[in-house]
Amino acid sequence: MASNHSTAGLKRPSASLDPDVESTQKHARKSEIDSSELPAVTEEALTEEEIQGTELPLDQAAEEHGPRNAFSALMGPKPKPQPKPPSTAKTTFAARNGLGAYLTDPGSFPASRVIFHSPTAVAIHDMFPKATVHCLLLPRSPAHNLLHPFEALADPPFLAQVRAEAAKLKDLAAKELQRILGKHSAAEAGRNAVLNGEAEPSTDANGTVVLPQGRDWMREIKVGVHAVPSMNHLHVHVFSRDMHSEKMKKRKHYNSFTTDFMVPLDDFPLAIDDPRRHQGKWPERPMLCWRCGKNFGNQFQKLTEHLEVEFQAWKRE
Repeated sequence: MASNHSTAGLKRPSASLDPDVESTQKHARKSEIDSSELPAVTEEALTEEEIQGTELPLDQAAEEHGPRNAFSALMGPKPKPQPKPPSTAKTTFAARNGLGAYLTDPGSFPASRVIFHSPTAVAIHDMFPKATVHCLLLPRSPAHNLLHPFEALADPPFLAQVRAEAAKLKDLAAKELQRILGKHSAAEAGRNAVLNGEAEPSTDANGTVVLPQGRDWMREIKVGVHAVPSMNHLHVHVFSRDMHSEKMKKRKHYNSFTTDFMVPLDDFPLAIDDPRRHQGKWPERPMLCWRCGKNFGNQFQKLTEHLEVEFQAWKRE
């Protein structure tokens, strides 16, 4: 996702969420959940290294929030040095609570980290992207954001809210995928020729310029949640389906996005007897190419070599 999406026009909430209050709410809500409706404990998608890598002190985020470009840095007033506040537990969101920092103060992060934020959700870039475009949508409702996704998304009004915000992020993800890969796509050739001044555009009956249709990039974006989340705060994955990333290093990385361990947002609310509630040994399932269906069993290296070939063909469609 491009780093210049503006968040200035979006309203920020008047109150932040206290991690101590969140912790209390979390334990209270967990006691109310019927364990039979949630998935049995099983392996999660992230490695321990990735989970620890999400730890983020808020004062670090403030340091990253610098000038947008060289011109503003040169012409703007020189900021006065500010003493650093002492680091405390309340400004650190460690490991599985790492996403909480974005919910508490999204405006303190640069556009290279936070894509947009509203009173109901925060959209961010995944720190360990498993595809060409990989974002997370973080719902902000204190009554839902520490629940398991199967529990939270069973609430119809909340589900409608999440779907609306996810649709916004999916549209942005599709546009970003088009920006990155559009120049390679055969389906975009006519459109690119017009935009580059290499061909005359068509016009409708009113004389309005009509661009060639181009590729359906929205079709290339998937939206869903993991059946067993690795992070405590509710998050929805919005990602391109190519699975082409240097961060995809393990069999369970691939299977977590290409099997029914990834539950589409459109499938919620899930029925009580939905088999996806009970995943079993999902990381051990054979790895199937997302594009051609070829079975690679447990041969991850051969899969990654094959995915590189598929990616080159897919981006040229």
